[in-house]
Amino acid sequence: MIANIARAGLLLAAIAVAGCSESSVTDFVPQHANRQLPPKILAEMKAKGMSRSSPVLARVFKEEGKLEVWKQKTNGRYDLIAAYDICKISGKLGPKFTEGDRQSPEGFYTVRPGQMNPNSSYHLAFNIGYPNTYDRANGRTGSNLMVHGACSSSGCFSMTDAQIEEIYAFARDAFKGGQTEFQVQSYPFRMTAANMARYRSDPNYQFWAMLKEGYDHFEITKVPPKVDVCEKRYIFNRIPEGGATFNPTGACPAYTQPQALQTAYQSYKSKYDSAFASASGGEAPKPTIAGIKEAAIVSDWTKKRARGERVPIEPPSLNHDGTVTVTDRMGRIDSAEGRRMAALDAAEAAKKKAAEEKVAAAAAAKAAKLAAQQPVVTATVPSPEPVATEAPAQAAQAAPAEEGGAAKLKKRLLGMFGS
Repeated sequence: MIANIARAGLLLAAIAVAGCSESSVTDFVPQHANRQLPPKILAEMKAKGMSRSSPVLARVFKEEGKLEVWKQKTNGRYDLIAAYDICKISGKLGPKFTEGDRQSPEGFYTVRPGQMNPNSSYHLAFNIGYPNTYDRANGRTGSNLMVHGACSSSGCFSMTDAQIEEIYAFARDAFKGGQTEFQVQSYPFRMTAANMARYRSDPNYQFWAMLKEGYDHFEITKVPPKVDVCEKRYIFNRIPEGGATFNPTGACPAYTQPQALQTAYQSYKSKYDSAFASASGGEAPKPTIAGIKEAAIVSDWTKKRARGERVPIEPPSLNHDGTVTVTDRMGRIDSAEGRRMAALDAAEAAKKKAAEEKVAAAAAAKAAKLAAQQPVVTATVPSPEPVATEAPAQAAQAAPAEEGGAAKLKKRLLGMFGS
């Protein structure tokens, strides 16, 4: 059955990549754009049944910070050949919504030869093709979203120069071998049951669940899924019936899907659903973008920064309760406007400090004046009453005297009566 699924996937992939008219990769001339893959990778490709020029596919996982390169084997299925740690990614987990929101895209993108840039100011680069059909159908904007070198990012996937040379070489060799376009699948994280359960309450969950179907199809077939858009959503490995076409914003037409794929997918999903139901705990979720509202707030920050205005060093963040968090630390001054704003801020701070010091000095002077006006009062403390210490002694002297008189009286009475 797996062989049938692979053949079906290859047919769908062939439909997806037909008709390339961009410039040839033979136009690439810079030396670092023509560097060859290292012998170790070539040896591993040979061991896995891959040719140097066989088709490629890239997968990106934001949370894990990984970019994977997959290559097609002689049996038509793809296998992992290299994985790289992404040097820098800006923004949070979640899709890109608008120009300037500093988000890196999530979804299914296509790279053709004309999107390769050997003369990039970031060493080497290729444009991943944002916005794609899905993004445009949903009103999302942005441009020049790249995989590039130089380890610097404002919405791109930035690699080291050494890494981008290898990634670029994989794509270049595949184009030379006849591949007309390759797919970049960008995900927030590896879409396992445990990870999906961690984010089940996230506002981006429904979008991620939609991406997961394409993720699952690749996990099952190891062939890039055929990607289309209708009703403003992604659909995968569907073939429209009766010569119909997919309208990104219109109703989805009747379509078919290979039976072998449907069967395999249902079996795969049944196991996933069971694992999802039992998943709990685990690592805490990472920060995610709170939709178009937060994207607009960050975009406004980006525009001010681009104009040279003095803005906080980090973009603002929208909290779940609707409040906005803005850091107090201001960014560098790198423009005339920024210096002007900094001077105004400094003058305002100096004015505020002077006013506070004036108020404090006035309060201190008033307190000193009041103290000087108060009369000095000398308190007379009365002497304590003398303590009577003689009474007990007098009582002690009186007691024996009384006892002696009583004895004399007793003696006289006894003498009177002859005793």
